[in-house]
Amino acid sequence: MAEIKRAIALGFFDGVHIGHAALLEKTRERAAELGATPSVLSFDVHPDTLVFGQEVPLINSAMGREEVIRRCFGIENVVFIHFNRHIMQMPWQEFIDSVIDELNACSIVIGHDFSCGHKGAGTAERISGYCRERGVVCDIIPPVMLDGRVVSSTYIRTLISEGRMEEANRYLGHPHFLTDTVRSGYHLGTKLGTPTINMHFPEGVISPRHGVYAAKVYLEDGSSHRAITNIGVRPTVSDDGRVSVESYLLDYSGNLYGRQARVEFYSFIRDERRFDSLQELRQRISADVETVRRYFDSIDG
Repeated sequence: MAEIKRAIALGFFDGVHIGHAALLEKTRERAAELGATPSVLSFDVHPDTLVFGQEVPLINSAMGREEVIRRCFGIENVVFIHFNRHIMQMPWQEFIDSVIDELNACSIVIGHDFSCGHKGAGTAERISGYCRERGVVCDIIPPVMLDGRVVSSTYIRTLISEGRMEEANRYLGHPHFLTDTVRSGYHLGTKLGTPTINMHFPEGVISPRHGVYAAKVYLEDGSSHRAITNIGVRPTVSDDGRVSVESYLLDYSGNLYGRQARVEFYSFIRDERRFDSLQELRQRISADVETVRRYFDSIDG
């Protein structure tokens, strides 16, 4: 039985934004032309962590990136390799050889700024020429611009951290989201008459600006629900300082503990703040509910 041929998009793909979308669409196009399986090869750890010795706050975890690539682009074959010192110091030709030979690549798609190998010597142009020698199609995707700016994960991280979610979502091409297993929280929402689902961002993933957001929650059964989501440390009721993501689903009742859910963030409503009483908090939540309803009525039609 012949080994699967692959058309492979190479990159880190943090956020899987509209610039990455251009790579992924070209990969699907090449796969269809060549009778190959569209695939993505990425790294579990951001290369800058090793190359520059600094942690990069990420938009998504590896699982989050894989989820977007599958859900939004229909590419099921997503391969992660561990980025370590060996890969960082490898001659770039050896890295490309391993992609071609071990994954049976007949096509490679990279961004204009992609590089690999020791000291980043494997530039996009060099990779393209080397692929040609090896009889492999190589496409280099030029920068994608929006509002006169090159779309980049770095800029999107800034937008998210500032709570500028509508702008971030335009650059992403899909709503920023968190997928997690619903955890048991403080059950305060139940006492307030607004039961919430409790989630956390994975370690190493940036937290959006603390505050209240208009959001939608997608459940395992495929249903979606408008929601108010609070990101923060819950100063009215807790002093442990841990960032939690609590969503109150409008017009929904049911126990979701232990289930998977996806929260999509649409618009920042207000900063998180401490309230003097639970009664004051309850009144504020009621006002937030109306704000969220108006927001989604305006965009959903």
